[in-house]
Amino acid sequence: MRSARPKPLHMICGRPMVVHVIHALEHVTPGRTVVVVGHGAEQVTKKVQEQAPAWANVSFVEQTVQAGTGDAALVGLSALPGAGLDDELDDTSTVLVLPGDTPLLQAATLDALVAAHNANEYAATLLTSVLDDPTGYGRVVRAPSKQGDGRVLRIVEQRDADADQRAIQEVCTSIYAFRRDLLGPVLRHLSPDNSQGEYYLTDVIGTLATMGHRIGCVQAPAAETQGVNDRWQLALAERELRSRTNRRWLLNGVTMLDPRQTFVDVTVKLGRDVTLYPGTILQGGTIIGDGCEIGPDTRLTDCSVGSEATVEHTVGRESEVGEAAHVGPYAFLPSGSSVKSGTTTGAFYTAPTE
Repeated sequence: MRSARPKPLHMICGRPMVVHVIHALEHVTPGRTVVVVGHGAEQVTKKVQEQAPAWANVSFVEQTVQAGTGDAALVGLSALPGAGLDDELDDTSTVLVLPGDTPLLQAATLDALVAAHNANEYAATLLTSVLDDPTGYGRVVRAPSKQGDGRVLRIVEQRDADADQRAIQEVCTSIYAFRRDLLGPVLRHLSPDNSQGEYYLTDVIGTLATMGHRIGCVQAPAAETQGVNDRWQLALAERELRSRTNRRWLLNGVTMLDPRQTFVDVTVKLGRDVTLYPGTILQGGTIIGDGCEIGPDTRLTDCSVGSEATVEHTVGRESEVGEAAHVGPYAFLPSGSSVKSGTTTGAFYTAPTE
């Protein structure tokens, strides 16, 4: 049986994919973040509310009929303050549109996109990438450089592209900055006249260009902008995020004997001078105090470990280890258990629960 396509709610390094995307907005400090939900809306809403940062000011709106990306953008736009047509026409603020399955997107990239969009007063600005194999992506069609200025003319979806257009390697990443007063009216006049019978958000670019508006373009590395479409891509994205996380901790004084065999969720907190041995897996809201030694072959989920403690060859969940305690080897810390400060458990220890 073929596994289902990963959804934005799939966990990756301790967070749902969509929450990683929300964190990428950090440098642009959005006034409001609207998450458009569909199937499984209640579950998505609950998870995002629990984990989204407060500065994102997240709200939710449901797309009851899956009628395409253009319809989803229009639904999202309706949830912003001043969503009446007259209000929108007086509002030249910037609206960012992002997919929920690009967890490798970085805050600096979105900052550059918004900066270029605002500085040049574009009607819309695309984030694009150049791929060796662009199969499946919308192609960015530009004016011929010999006859024109290479400006963006439109985006053509894979299913609607001819042979020449499919040969184009520059692709749309589904990440955009729009001027709000132009976006709303164009979205309301989109047509589903395409092979999918859907309202394509990509059609907005061609419409704005035809109207004479300037379209900007910022390129980003393909590895950062590619969506997660299967479990293989999910695993690759997780590996990259873990590498970034480990690098950040290493540069902040944490010792890892082998970063390739050390797995730390982005939600974990580590103190100063912590040493992590190979096979260490730290998950969820785990907090490790200063001077601790963790591992080898230790998995802690939502645990708290006091300063100067040692935890080796241990599995623990929702448990506490006191300062200067020595747990293991081959210990088990069940949910609700605790090891008092200064305790040495010895081998094959199972902590009692309260």
